[in-house]
Amino acid sequence: MADITRRAGWRHLRSAPTAHIRHQRRGKLVHDGEGLSFWFRPRTAALSEVPVNDRELAMAFHARTADFQDVSVQSTVTYRIGDPGAAATRLDFSIDPDTGAWRGTPLEQIATLLTETAQQHALDVLARTTLAAALVDGVAAVRDRIATGLAAEPRLPDTGIEVVAVRVVAIRPEPEVERALRTPAREQIQQEADRATYERRAVAVERERAIAENELASKIELARQEERLVEQRGTNARREAEENAAADAVRAEAEAVRKVRLARAEAEAAREVGEARAGAQSAWLRAHAEADPAVLRALAVQRAAENLPRIEHLTLSPDVLTGLLAKLGGEGGAGGARS
Repeated sequence: MADITRRAGWRHLRSAPTAHIRHQRRGKLVHDGEGLSFWFRPRTAALSEVPVNDRELAMAFHARTADFQDVSVQSTVTYRIGDPGAAATRLDFSIDPDTGAWRGTPLEQIATLLTETAQQHALDVLARTTLAAALVDGVAAVRDRIATGLAAEPRLPDTGIEVVAVRVVAIRPEPEVERALRTPAREQIQQEADRATYERRAVAVERERAIAENELASKIELARQEERLVEQRGTNARREAEENAAADAVRAEAEAVRKVRLARAEAEAAREVGEARAGAQSAWLRAHAEADPAVLRALAVQRAAENLPRIEHLTLSPDVLTGLLAKLGGEGGAGGARS
């Protein structure tokens, strides 16, 4: 909007660089251009302000596909007014000389023109396209058709409007249809997720099984090693017992041999001792046999005396003494007679 300042019956207008100003006085064009600044009298001035910058128009409308499904189309059209003079003559861009505001709604008229034209071409292409095709390739097809249709629309260049770009943001079905269409994809995604979960679980189970098998194999190998160890220990114990038995047998045999030898030696010694004793006894007997009886009696008395207990006092009666003396005398006489 132009900036207008009041001064005692005069007005001063200052416009933006993106606004084209047309000033007519008494039917004659006085000022015409962008970014103007000038004084004018409000009673004789006719002013128009045409924006020449790029503007974006967002559009949303409903359409029906070939399979009778309702869809909503969201698009944006970028345009600009390339011929401000033609636009000022075809549309009401006049402004109030006191406030600088538009007296009409020219931009709304341009929006209506562009929206109706774009909608017409979009409806035409969607009416021959199924819902599935529209959702897959409909954005590009609708965009190209709208751009082609706006470029071929004769009212736009006559009004001085140039279409810069056309964008189709989205083509969306009704919420119920959209949910129905999402269901297979969601189910497939869920199936993929479940499959991934099952595969992950299967991998985990397989790993656990491998771990369990490794542990079992380790236990089996350990049991085998223990069995070998027990067997080796038994073998060692058996060998040790056999060696101990052999050693004991050797010791027993040696002890038996020693005892036999000792017994033989003792027997030989006993035999020799016996022979010696027998010889001595024979010699003793021979000596006694050859000895005088009186000597033998004397020896007997001596041996008896040696074996008798000690006699402290001896009392001889006359009868015993007489008998002994008589015996001793008789033995003396007999001895003298033998001699």
